[in-house]
Amino acid sequence: MQVFKYSGPQFNPFGDDEPIVDGATGPWPAPVAPRPLSARLSLPGSKSLTNRELVLSAIADGPSTLRAPLHSRDTALMIQALRALGTVIDELPGDNAYGPDLRITPVELAGGTSIDCGLAGTVMRFLPPVAALALGPVAFDGDDAARKRPMRATIDSLRALGVDVNDDGRGKLPFSLYGTGSVRGGEIEIDASASSQFVSGLLLVGARFENGLTLRHTGDGLPSLGHIEMTIATLARRGVIVESPESGVWVVPPGPIAGADIAIEPDLSNAGPFLGAALVAGGSVTITGWPTETTQVGAEMATILGDMGAEVRFAETGGGLGELTVTGTGAIHGIRLDNASELAPTVAALAALAASETVLTGIAHLRGHETDRLAALSTEINAIGGDVTETDDGLVIRPRPLRGGLWHSYEDHRMATAGAIIGLAVPGILIDDIGTTAKTLPQFAELWMGPTLGLATPTVDPLGLL
Repeated sequence: MQVFKYSGPQFNPFGDDEPIVDGATGPWPAPVAPRPLSARLSLPGSKSLTNRELVLSAIADGPSTLRAPLHSRDTALMIQALRALGTVIDELPGDNAYGPDLRITPVELAGGTSIDCGLAGTVMRFLPPVAALALGPVAFDGDDAARKRPMRATIDSLRALGVDVNDDGRGKLPFSLYGTGSVRGGEIEIDASASSQFVSGLLLVGARFENGLTLRHTGDGLPSLGHIEMTIATLARRGVIVESPESGVWVVPPGPIAGADIAIEPDLSNAGPFLGAALVAGGSVTITGWPTETTQVGAEMATILGDMGAEVRFAETGGGLGELTVTGTGAIHGIRLDNASELAPTVAALAALAASETVLTGIAHLRGHETDRLAALSTEINAIGGDVTETDDGLVIRPRPLRGGLWHSYEDHRMATAGAIIGLAVPGILIDDIGTTAKTLPQFAELWMGPTLGLATPTVDPLGLL
């Protein structure tokens, strides 16, 4: 399989440190749907769950096994970082078609190392509190784009906990800290309005602090509460009960974190483009292994797609799992949606093809993601004939006839997949860097172009799969 260019460092999606050979470069022709779809597919594990469980496994009291974890650039960066701190992570054979299971054996953490965060928010915001438990200096840096992402809440919170941090006043990458092997913990205040990851990163490690952690959010708003709920649920599975006596306050008691055997759910946010494809192209797409109960925000796609005109059906298959099927009806409706979070690029792409106006609100924090997603979405949709207006906290998307053209991904996996969705209905969409999807789904182009969806361009099959 050819690997299209990735604008950052290349990683083996199965976690090794050897770089992938970049077999091809240049724009990727997004395929137009030649007929209604009839597809059924399984997807790799959740990035959000995999990286949370990797962190907890590294600071647990005993070994853990992660079954069907995601193997992507973000998780490879997390594994590489934890290994740099001394954690033993071994691959195990499993029944996951997308890569091996993982066995994590915690050890006493050691500094004297540097950590490459890439463009992974979970690495740059989850790992510094972990590194503070190590003995010795730890330096953090990442891609050029990562140096623009907000980090002040993490840096200030570590200082409030007594950790020596040097960032030369930037409040961003690069920075370094000096771990003393323990953190006193206690009560601190932070402004996490730029990202819920600031809260999650501290909650994940709080039980290992000498006095536990009482964390109070002081900002005006808190985005992506669902991701904090996910963090609290992962902690509960390991015996750590987080209390929230009032809104914006969390209390983590000091105590052990149990090793565990964890099956990772498929990534439901990554399912969004595939399910949305049925709304655009017609026909049906079924995602297998869909959990009956989940904390993933991607589960909201089922409701969103129904509101936008699709028929949505869920069938339980047993063991807490089921199959979600989305069927297109020939119509795409605009919607009003608050706090779409990481689903916003998928929704915006569908809205650009809708018959009526869409208003997205409560997503100002997306300006600090892999790129300024609000600016990127408005720029790219308008460049191909659309009508998108940025607001203080969202987007207004009005229907207009679209045309082909170059779609920029901005080193952002969700921008790349948004372009692919629009390309289903608009001939001539060329995505400048489809390889950036390796951040959370290295197999995206293969699944999109291959026999699973049955898509192809009239003259080009860039991956050679058809």
